[in-house]
Amino acid sequence: MNKFLHRWLAISFFNLLLVAGLGVLLRYKIAFSFPVMEQKHVLHSHSHFAFAGWITQTLMVLLVHYLCLHKGEIVIKRYRWLLYANMITAYGMLIAFILQGYGSFSISFSTLSIFTSYFFAWYFWKDLDSIGGNKVTHYWFKAGLLFNILSSIGAFGLAFMMANNIIHQNWYLATVYFFLHFQYNGWFFFAGMGLLVSRLETMSNSIKILRSIFWLFFLACLPAYFLSALWLPFPDIIYGVILIAVIAQLAGWYLMIRFLLKYKKILQTTFSRYGRILLLLSAIAFTIKIMLQSGSIHPALSQLSYGFRPIVIGYLHLVLLGVISVFIIGYIVSLELIQVSKIMITGIFIFVAGVIINELLLMWQGVSALNYNSIPYMNELLFSSAVLLFSGAGILFLSSLRKPASVTNS
Repeated sequence: MNKFLHRWLAISFFNLLLVAGLGVLLRYKIAFSFPVMEQKHVLHSHSHFAFAGWITQTLMVLLVHYLCLHKGEIVIKRYRWLLYANMITAYGMLIAFILQGYGSFSISFSTLSIFTSYFFAWYFWKDLDSIGGNKVTHYWFKAGLLFNILSSIGAFGLAFMMANNIIHQNWYLATVYFFLHFQYNGWFFFAGMGLLVSRLETMSNSIKILRSIFWLFFLACLPAYFLSALWLPFPDIIYGVILIAVIAQLAGWYLMIRFLLKYKKILQTTFSRYGRILLLLSAIAFTIKIMLQSGSIHPALSQLSYGFRPIVIGYLHLVLLGVISVFIIGYIVSLELIQVSKIMITGIFIFVAGVIINELLLMWQGVSALNYNSIPYMNELLFSSAVLLFSGAGILFLSSLRKPASVTNS
């Protein structure tokens, strides 16, 4: 097990380094000049590889680890080819999008990546059923798998429009946000919560409240998509449904915070010190995210925020980096799934510092954009924060190459 985790998590951290490297390149092209590569092509490569090569790849590894704890290491053989398939398609998208943007090769690799996720969902669902026990954790995992499949509708729609040069602003944005919503707020969030809940539902009297939290978020996820598309003309009843979804999410997060505070002392023995810090930072980022998302229910605020690119980029990075990436790293460190050294902790907190600085700069840029003001040397500052992220990811990757401990951590 240690060998499996060490190899695949090291690959994941290398992929994170590549994502950060592309981020540096994007910021460099904006701040200075680098005409060799097309900006949009690099952006598509950056985003697709971040989703498939870093987040999805790592979540798959962690979900397989969960199965190993309940079914034994024999399941590794079953999922190894799926992990390789996802990795190959992720690298295919990384290269193809840089070379051609949306074209035959990039769309082919993207399609193969989606089919890989279908196979993973099929196998993983069956293995969860074989474990049995009606665990709340399995609710979260299965919902995440379903939302991942649902998000592919947006990916196919977007690929079709780009391949056929169909330009319709509303349809394009609606399709992009459909994919993003069911990835960020569906697959990524529910899979991550499943990993967290797998460590929480062993506590006494926790099943009922954890099940309630799941249903609040699950039932809210579908209508919450419309929060990303409030600039479209909707009948009044849709706004009522959206309001109910917002209330459900706020209630679910309130119950989760209250639950975590109630079992604070037990959590201190379940998760390591540095892991708890990272999970706390992820929870703070999620709280900010859910408050911003709830505030966007006001049509004027929604049109205002989605009309300014720095705000959109800041929000997406808040979720992908501040919530999801910090959570994944925190979960791995909390349970010591790899050997945690002082060098690794240094790299992690350099990375986290880069996340925080990047978000503060994007927020500053967004607020200034609302007043149509520009900030001197903002592009250079954002480039510096990207370098900080890259440096932290580099240290994290190099430290993950250290030989794993001989005893498996469960």
